[in-house]
Amino acid sequence: MAPGTLLEPQSDSAESRPSKRIKTSPAAKEFADDAEDVAIAVPSHPLGIKPAGNAYTASENIKSRCGVFAGLPDELLNHMLESFDADSLIRLGGTCRALYAFTRLDELWRALFIESPPKDFVWHGTWRATYLGIPQEHVTSIPCRHLFSDILYRPFQCANTSAQSFISNIPPQNEITRLADLTPEEFSSKWTDLPFILTSPVKEWPIYEKWTPETLLFKYADVPFRAEAVDWPLKKYMSYMSNSHDESPLYLFDRSFVERTGIATGRDVPNAAYWPPSCFGEDLFSVLGAQRPDCRWMILGPKRSGSTFHKDPNATSAWNAVLTGSKYWLMFPVGPSIPPPPGVILSDDQSEITSPLSIAEYLLTFHALARRTPGAREGICYAGEVLHVPSGWFHLVLNLEDSLALTQNFVPRKKLADVLGFLRDQRDQVSGFTDDVCDRAYELFVERLRERDPEMLEQGLRELEERSKKGRGKWEELTKGDGVEETGGFSFGFGGDDDDAEVP
Repeated sequence: MAPGTLLEPQSDSAESRPSKRIKTSPAAKEFADDAEDVAIAVPSHPLGIKPAGNAYTASENIKSRCGVFAGLPDELLNHMLESFDADSLIRLGGTCRALYAFTRLDELWRALFIESPPKDFVWHGTWRATYLGIPQEHVTSIPCRHLFSDILYRPFQCANTSAQSFISNIPPQNEITRLADLTPEEFSSKWTDLPFILTSPVKEWPIYEKWTPETLLFKYADVPFRAEAVDWPLKKYMSYMSNSHDESPLYLFDRSFVERTGIATGRDVPNAAYWPPSCFGEDLFSVLGAQRPDCRWMILGPKRSGSTFHKDPNATSAWNAVLTGSKYWLMFPVGPSIPPPPGVILSDDQSEITSPLSIAEYLLTFHALARRTPGAREGICYAGEVLHVPSGWFHLVLNLEDSLALTQNFVPRKKLADVLGFLRDQRDQVSGFTDDVCDRAYELFVERLRERDPEMLEQGLRELEERSKKGRGKWEELTKGDGVEETGGFSFGFGGDDDDAEVP
C-alpha cells in the first residue's frame, strides 16, 4: 500500500524492531551519510509538510479529515486534481488543511498557466499567485502540520537540494578532458567520438563578455523568446528567473535568437557576433541550405535548470558554449552492448525514454551509482568554455548558477554514416525539418551531398552498408559485444513550436 494511504492503527510489537544493529557496507554507509547531509541541508517545508514515511510513527495525520479523499493514495489524489480547473482547486482547498496543501502544489497551477496563459501578467513568485494575479505581499499561507506526503514534499526537497555534494570529488577516470584548442585534423582523427572541453575558442568571440542576461535585458526586454512551451518577452522571463523556486525551472531555449536579435554569425561574415569553433570543421548539414533542420539555440536559465538525460536529434554532434555562469555535465556513451545510464529506461525501439522527472530527483536517487558506472564522464563547463557532445551520447546538464549559453548541432565528416543511417532507418524519429522535408530528409541530404561531394557521399554510404552487413542475431548481440557505436536511440526533437521538452 502506498505511504500516502492511511493505515489502521497497529500496535508496535517487539518483533517489528531489529534486536541488533545491522552492519552496513562502506558504500551503503557513504550513501546513508550523503542522504543524511542532504536531509539536514533542506529547510523545513513552508506548510510544515513532512515525507510520507513519518506517517507511520505519527500520532496524528490530518489527511484523515479529507472525507472520501482520505483513503486515496497521494499519487491518485494528485492525478485527479490535475483535471480540476482553478475555481475547483480553490473551492476544494477551502474544505480542510490537507486538501488546502494538495491544491497548493505549484505544478498544478503551472499546468493551468501553460494551458491557458493570461494575455498580460506579472510574475508573482509562484505559478499559483501569477495565474490568480495575487501580489506576493498578499499571498497567505496556512500551516499544515501533521501532513505526510512525498508527492508534496519531494518537489520542495528537490528544489532546495544543493548540487555541491554531487559535483565535487569527480573521480579522475570520469573527468571530461580539458584542452585549450584542437586543430580540425586532431578532432577528426582522435576526438570525434569523445566529449571534451575547449577553453580558448569562445574567448575570441566578439559576443563574449558583451552578452550577459543583463545586457540582453537592456536591449531586448520586449522581444519574445521561446521558453519550453511559452513565448515570453525577455523581461517577463528574467523576472521569473530571478524569483522562482520550481523543482524544474522553466528553461529559455530559443532557436530563432539570431533573427530576433539581428546578429550575424560566421567567422568570415562582417560584424559577426560569434562563429563555430574551427576545430569542428564543416557542418555537412549546411549543404541543405534553407532546408536544413533547426541547428542553433540560445539557452538561458536559472540555477537548477537544465535537462535530464537525452541524445541530440538526428544522430548529430553538438557543441555548447557557456557565455555566463557554469554547467555540470554527466555523459554516457552508447553501443549495442552498453546499457543506458542508471535510472534510464528505453522502449524496445529506443524511441521513448523513461527517467526521473527532474534533475535533482535523478541526482538524489541515481547519481552515486551513475558515477561508479563504467564509461561515465563528468565535468564543469565554465564561462568562456565550450563542450563537445559526440553523436549518440546520453547527457544530463545542470546549471550551477544563472547561465547564458549558445549551442549548435552539426554533422562532422566522421559521423556522416551515423546521420545517413538515422535519416534512412529511423524516419519516425527525424526532427527539426519543416513538414514538407521531414519525410524525405534522407533522400534530400543524399541528393545535395552528391552534388557537393560525390566521393565523400559514396564513402559514407559504403561505411553504412558495411555496418548493415555486420548485423547479428539478438543472442549474439547480447553475448558478444563488439563495441561498435549504435546510431539509433532516443533523441529530443526540436521541430515543433509546441514542443515542451527539457533541453541542454
